[in-house]
Amino acid sequence: MAELITEYILPVRIFEKSENVYGEDALLKAKYKQIGLSETELCHVKGKGHLVLDFGKEYHGGARILTFKVAGGNGANVRLRFGESVTETRAELGERGACNDHSLRDIVTQLVSYSDMTFAQTGFRFLRIDFLDDADVYLKNVYCAFTHREFPAAKPFDSGDERINEIFATAKRTIDMCCQQYIWDGIKRDRLVWIGDMHPETLALTAIYGRCKIIEDSLDFATSQTPLGKWMNGMPMYSVWWLIIMADYCKLAGAEDYVLKYKDYISGLLTQIDGCVKDDGELDFPAYFVDWPTHEQPDELAGCRAILIYMANKMPELCRVTGISDGVALSLKNKLLKRPITVTHAKQVAALKYFALGELPEEDVALILKGGAAGVSTFMSYYILKAVAENASAEQAIEIMREYYGAMLDKGATTFFEDFDMEWVENSCRLDEYPKPGQRDIHGDFGKYCYKGFRHSFCHGWSAGVIRFLYEYANKL
Repeated sequence: MAELITEYILPVRIFEKSENVYGEDALLKAKYKQIGLSETELCHVKGKGHLVLDFGKEYHGGARILTFKVAGGNGANVRLRFGESVTETRAELGERGACNDHSLRDIVTQLVSYSDMTFAQTGFRFLRIDFLDDADVYLKNVYCAFTHREFPAAKPFDSGDERINEIFATAKRTIDMCCQQYIWDGIKRDRLVWIGDMHPETLALTAIYGRCKIIEDSLDFATSQTPLGKWMNGMPMYSVWWLIIMADYCKLAGAEDYVLKYKDYISGLLTQIDGCVKDDGELDFPAYFVDWPTHEQPDELAGCRAILIYMANKMPELCRVTGISDGVALSLKNKLLKRPITVTHAKQVAALKYFALGELPEEDVALILKGGAAGVSTFMSYYILKAVAENASAEQAIEIMREYYGAMLDKGATTFFEDFDMEWVENSCRLDEYPKPGQRDIHGDFGKYCYKGFRHSFCHGWSAGVIRFLYEYANKL
């Protein structure tokens, strides 16, 4: 397991302060990371007040606070609020989804004289410190304690287009940030190994780095948690995605030795899945899931059928590598093809249909092109963009990507979001601004399903699936 390292990042600006904060620019200056008895460049907080620090980009980690002195020597209570947007730092817990789910990002603690302490571990760009007592507090520095892995050199990417290069760099930064001990979906919330979500993450990581131990570690962890008879993350389609990931990882990373150790599991899982498809092709799984926008909607079953066929297409090669008979996989595919994949409105399901069948009728092509970037999701971006490229043109797909991911950049993104809807663009503030009167808050006023408001993750690994699309279609335009 690769060791995590910690860097200490200074804030790039004081975003906001109360009137009783003096000498705050001292917090922007690099100094010895050690408290001494004769410190001179200090920020002085005289009584109750607050500071909001901007670290310039989103990071994973906590806050390292070097406190020179608290007058009276008894310590001072402070409230720390970490935010992926500046508005998240002033939200109360429970307000528009603000929460401590998966990581503490809103805490009350104490600062004491001559101390050097690190607090919390989450995803953030902004830190608000509220000084809760009538005390004089003298701060030497406040650092972002940035915790991350070290990766090898990335495969070169240069489209020759500055905007596209910025999209690539931001997507890469997003997936790198989400690679901690394992591949997490998010660094603030969803600090979990979700196998279905790992497919775009695997496509991204193998495109950048080739074979990656963190992919294998994450697959090992999820498999250890899921004995045969159970489903990955409790979701049948996520076990189907596990097989897709194994097949793609084997091919893209040359990891035949890795997948071979799961020979018995692959065979057993194929049989388990086959048992949930009736002879006439009807699906009989205990639950269904493609993504949140299609959950319990008319296109959900069509999307699941497409995922199953997509998996079945890959199984003969995986069976060959592992020495398993491909009989179950071929029989499963024949059953699945007995019923059509009928798409009514969801672009992502039309795209998955293309991945399953290798072709799309005109009405489905029209659907994935309708409205340009409208209806694209960060999770399903790779599948939608590739389907557009293969069924219309690479130029149209690149323009949709530029519009969609570029809109997040224009809202101040330094990592890409859990979700994004083009409807959010109009009359909304940037994430590094407070909304003006009449403006909508890009963070607190949006989000859906389980990620409403400030619970929404602004650094989500699945959004980096666009990286493989960029290597395939935009590298050296």
